[in-house]
Amino acid sequence: MLKEIWSCLGQPNELLSHVTTVGVGELPSVYGVTDLAVASIGAATLSMAHLIAQRQDALPDVQIDRVQASRWFSRSIAPIGWELPPTWDAVAGDYETSDGWIKLHTNAPHHRDAALRALGLSVTDPDLSRQHVAQVIRSVKASELEYEIILQGGCAAEMRSVDAWGAHPQGKSVQAEPLLAVHDYDAGSTCAKWSLHPDRPLRGIRVLDLTRILAGPVATRYLASYGADVLRIDPIDWDEPVVAPEVTLGKRRARLDLRSASGKQTFEALLRDADVLVHGYRSDALEKLGLGEQRRHALNPGLVDVSLDAYGWTGPWQARRGFDSLVQMSSGIAEAGMRILGKSVPTPLPVQALDHATGYMLAASVLRGLVRRVTHGGGCSVRASLARTAAMLNQLSPAHAREVVQLPNELMSDYATDFEQTHWGAARRLLPAYLIKNTRAYWDLPAGMLGDGVAAW
Repeated sequence: MLKEIWSCLGQPNELLSHVTTVGVGELPSVYGVTDLAVASIGAATLSMAHLIAQRQDALPDVQIDRVQASRWFSRSIAPIGWELPPTWDAVAGDYETSDGWIKLHTNAPHHRDAALRALGLSVTDPDLSRQHVAQVIRSVKASELEYEIILQGGCAAEMRSVDAWGAHPQGKSVQAEPLLAVHDYDAGSTCAKWSLHPDRPLRGIRVLDLTRILAGPVATRYLASYGADVLRIDPIDWDEPVVAPEVTLGKRRARLDLRSASGKQTFEALLRDADVLVHGYRSDALEKLGLGEQRRHALNPGLVDVSLDAYGWTGPWQARRGFDSLVQMSSGIAEAGMRILGKSVPTPLPVQALDHATGYMLAASVLRGLVRRVTHGGGCSVRASLARTAAMLNQLSPAHAREVVQLPNELMSDYATDFEQTHWGAARRLLPAYLIKNTRAYWDLPAGMLGDGVAAW
């Protein structure tokens, strides 16, 4: 997988010899999830080493720890004296329909309300319970309910097999897309502000982060570990308490209303002075705000402009809302796990591997873009999607359950973690799964609340 990712970045294959792995074990799955973790983190870290090599004589060696990489694809933080919020809202989850299975993603209140409307229910119903929702869903067809929830502005996915997804118009479109769609601009500025600091190689690089759960924040968290100034911008009314302790590490955080004239003006000023933009809006969202790719390039010709969405950039679902767990249902991953393991319920990957892997590939794309700015000048754009990452995983053909990496107890061990004083309290944070010779990765800022800073460099 590392070779495939590296090839999509257009990087020299001879550099792959500088990557080694240590550690033994696998996350439990019919898919090679740990292999995907190692490959995607390896691509990002080799890209970081390649950037460092532009300021020194040789490419430094890279090492990836398989066990630690598996842990980072699960969770990186263990609270001390406080608890993380529940991962899922009470309505979210898998439901059996009259002809199959469907997953509802209802963590955001407006997504929950949309799903309930599609079912003829309301959050104010006195009889509302998970059991009642399940009873209603058992009488409907999965495809019809999926369609109605999407029509209402919600998020849901019917469970399909790999073959059914391959025959679906969106599955065909995704398969035809590249894993990473790279476009280089000829004109632009070089990365003049960047100079190699032995301890913090990305110091001076400004990263504007317009991403939310989960792939984009993983990418910018990685960049922050090497010293990038990451400024995360969220809408006025957005919150994600479940993952904020995971994904705000190393970043400054502010809020802007991009629909307002003042918010858009502030954002454009930030964009002019940024080196990197990472955004995870649906494919048409920034265009509708007058902030499409052409406008962004006009504001900043040297910008490294990296974007992602859930279901791909072409096809009938290109503007559909989606999350890792939904894409796993749509693309056949959950059905393959259920069928191969003989389970009675959908059996997805043990972690949100599509999110994490795509995030590290986005980070690799950013670093590839910075290398090009150093060597040739000019900006670039890169597009990725969770569905295309799922297609890469499905191409490897699921096989059998693998040896379990025992995560929970070792997560708290001193040798694998460091101490962090987060906004919510003390915690143990996993040490990075990646190592570049003579360059240490660490985060200058602890995790904190969304929107607690100023939208300024």
